[in-house]
Amino acid sequence: MATDKKILMQGIKYLGWALPFMGIGPIILFNAFQNQKHELFIPVLGLGIMICASSVVLAFKGINTIVKSLFEHEKNQ
Repeated sequence: MATDKKILMQGIKYLGWALPFMGIGPIILFNAFQNQKHELFIPVLGLGIMICASSVVLAFKGINTIVKSLFEHEKNQ
């Protein structure tokens, strides 16, 4: 069972980018909901939602890439 290390590192990079977004997104959402009367409520809320969504997409893409690096190499042989 050989692992394609180049693809594995790409998946780890995706997960590395997803990790800070998983922390920053909920913090921004919390701050947006604490300041609902502020005139920048909607833009900050949108930013928080976009960061949370991007963290989910990056995490999914990272896990998918890691699984491909582990198992797809066997299909090609």
